[in-house]
Amino acid sequence: MIDVSVHETGPDTCVVTVAGELDIVSASAVQSALNAAVATHHDTVLDLARLSFCDCGGLNALITAARAAEDQGADLRLRGVPHCLVRLLWLFGSCDDFAIESFHSQGIPSPRSS
Repeated sequence: MIDVSVHETGPDTCVVTVAGELDIVSASAVQSALNAAVATHHDTVLDLARLSFCDCGGLNALITAARAAEDQGADLRLRGVPHCLVRLLWLFGSCDDFAIESFHSQGIPSPRSS
């Protein structure tokens, strides 16, 4: 189950919060919210601090949204990235696809330093 919410934080900025499990079933809801956010805001932060699971389908939705943001000249940054996503980003070599503001837990090494 996934919970996605969008909060405007300024005239051209917003925070998209995702909580729960991001998998092939829920990926379309997250991708739709992100696509809408980057289409209407120059600066979008994706808060993942409450993400408990992410599979390849979820990662694909995030990569697709990051590419859409880049195509539109918008910024999409990840905040509170949990270990489950850090691991996928590292395994698939996708760390450079995202600007990462912060990680959820202390003690998680930066994927770029591994």
